[in-house]
Amino acid sequence: MGNTFGQLFRVTTFGESHGGGIGVVIDGCPPRIEISETEIQRDLDRRRPGQSKLTTQRREEDRCEILSGLFEGKTLGTPIGILVRNKDARPEDYREIARKFRPSHADYTYEAKYGIRNWQGGGRASARETIGRVAAGAVAKKILSALYADFELVAYVTQVHEVAANVDRSSVKMSDVEKSIVRCPDPAVAKEMIALIEKVRKSGDSVGGVIECVVRGIAPGLGAPVFDKLEADMAKAMLSIPAAKAFEIGSGFGATRMLGSQHNDPFETRAGKIRTATNNSGGVQGGISNGEQIYFRVAFKPPATIALEQKTVTASSEQTKLAARGRHDPCVLPRAVPIVEAMAALVLCDHALRQNAVQL
Repeated sequence: MGNTFGQLFRVTTFGESHGGGIGVVIDGCPPRIEISETEIQRDLDRRRPGQSKLTTQRREEDRCEILSGLFEGKTLGTPIGILVRNKDARPEDYREIARKFRPSHADYTYEAKYGIRNWQGGGRASARETIGRVAAGAVAKKILSALYADFELVAYVTQVHEVAANVDRSSVKMSDVEKSIVRCPDPAVAKEMIALIEKVRKSGDSVGGVIECVVRGIAPGLGAPVFDKLEADMAKAMLSIPAAKAFEIGSGFGATRMLGSQHNDPFETRAGKIRTATNNSGGVQGGISNGEQIYFRVAFKPPATIALEQKTVTASSEQTKLAARGRHDPCVLPRAVPIVEAMAALVLCDHALRQNAVQL
């Protein structure tokens, strides 16, 4: 319950932060899709800890093992099992939180729900769970590329705290994003972001920001109103990511400051296809993709784990204080970029397969 995502393309993740490993089972993947460990590993390397001075220094290679579902480099149509073993777990760093609840973490709420929790690094609530999502997302991207010749998916950091970039979403490429360790394609602003994150880290605090994602080459027709609208499923996917606090698609909250005559996207014909002259809708109208670029933004809070001493209580309701130990990100944004991409790919892949079934 709650660990499976999707309808036709179903993804189930498993594992805890300091357990034996993290993994995913993918069911519903079509047969004969070419995929390799190298392609999956490429996205996992972008998510893994210790990749730069801005991230947690937990030393994990995050090497993926494909356990099932592939033969001679192609999917079989059977469940795909992928495992990443934990190598650098240090559960002793978290012994203090066995009896103390970390502020703004899932410690108290997991205890309230289940009456038991794995306090070693947050267990299932740890962002390390997203390894399975990123691995599955790599498979989903391959399926989408097979279905749509012009498919592209790019996510990037647009804001860290109050430092904001101005990115041309119509032309940005992943190669632009990967030039910076903060994954902001604006070089000058990226330097400011890096300096800010380093300053915050040295002070023992943390910082949040915004990731934007753009998807190109998706055909019109994806989405299943009324409750499975494309943007509704996308919002659920994004808000399921640890530390995600808000989602907006297209003009988002900016639409509240526009008139209908300003916000409407006029239809026109270009190259024999029905298109829109503007794209305030973010590529989705009535819950269904309209063939334009799909773009959205996800807001991430500052990581809850900080080195500064904070007030809290124990499991027996005694007032106490806590300063975090262990290895943690001062800002989740650089490592969250591939996670946002993965969740977008999972939503689009599931809806693409559902649309194919409708058209058959």
